[in-house]
Amino acid sequence: MNTKILLTYSTTDGQTIAICETIKSVLIVNNLVDLIPISEFQKKELKIYDQVIVGASIRYGKHKQEVYDFIKTYQNDLKTKKTGFFSVNVVARKPNKNTPVTNPYMKKFLEISNWEPDYLAVFAGKIDYKKYSFIDRHLIRLIMFITKGPTDLKGVFEFTDWQNVKNFASQFS
Repeated sequence: MNTKILLTYSTTDGQTIAICETIKSVLIVNNLVDLIPISEFQKKELKIYDQVIVGASIRYGKHKQEVYDFIKTYQNDLKTKKTGFFSVNVVARKPNKNTPVTNPYMKKFLEISNWEPDYLAVFAGKIDYKKYSFIDRHLIRLIMFITKGPTDLKGVFEFTDWQNVKNFASQFS
C-alpha cells in the first residue's frame, strides 16, 4: 500500500511552489502525494494522510500567519504523523545560515509554532526584482545592499540548491 503524503505550502513569489514540485517529483515514485496550498487546505481532513510536509517562504523576516494557523488547527493530528517542515529564505544563501540549526528564521519559527517536525530543512530562495511591486523592489534591494547581496534591479538571482531539495525529499521518504 502506498503512503499518502500531504505536501502543503505558503508562498509569496512562487519559489516555494517550485521547491515543492521538486520534492513531489522525488516522493511520488513510491507514494501518493497531494500538493495543496495551505490557503486552500484550511478545515479539510488531515486524517486521510499518513505523512505531512509543510513549506513556507519568508518575506520581511516572517512566515505568513496562515502557516501558524495551519499548525495550530492540526496540532494534534501532526503529532501522530511523520512530518517535515522547510523554510525558504534568501538569508539561507549564506553558508553560516543555511541549516535548520543556524537559520534565524527556522529557529524563530520552531519557537513560535511550538511544533517539532521530524525532518527540517532550509532552502535559499530567489530574488526576481522585476516581479516585485515598486515598494517591495526597493525594500528588498535595500536589504540586499545591507546584507551584501545582489542589488541589480534588472536581475534574477536564484540561490536554491536543488540537490539539497532532492536530498531532503529522499531523507523524508
